[in-house]
Amino acid sequence: MDPSQRPPADLADEFRKLGENLKKAFRSTWESDERQRLQQDIETGLADIAASLKDAAQDFAESPTGQQLKADLHNIESRVRSGEMETKIREELIKALRMINAEIEKAAAGLADKPDDQA
Repeated sequence: MDPSQRPPADLADEFRKLGENLKKAFRSTWESDERQRLQQDIETGLADIAASLKDAAQDFAESPTGQQLKADLHNIESRVRSGEMETKIREELIKALRMINAEIEKAAAGLADKPDDQA
């Protein structure tokens, strides 16, 4: 029989066989020693990276720079809790807004003084 004259059931059978073969291939690959070694290598590598980062963070925390940063952050925290920082920020913001408003008022006054054809 010519392959083009096979009944449609053969096509469905071939797709089913393809599915089974793919399933077997995936299972074999997943269960392979090589995949398991690769997974173990990745897990070990990630654990090593985590340990290295932890050690680096600990070294930095114990270093003079780390101690200074910790003291600076503690100082900022104290200033925020006492309201000192909020007061300073508020004062600086008010000063900046007053300056901006004064400049806008000058510009608006200058525009109002000019004749319409120059504005």
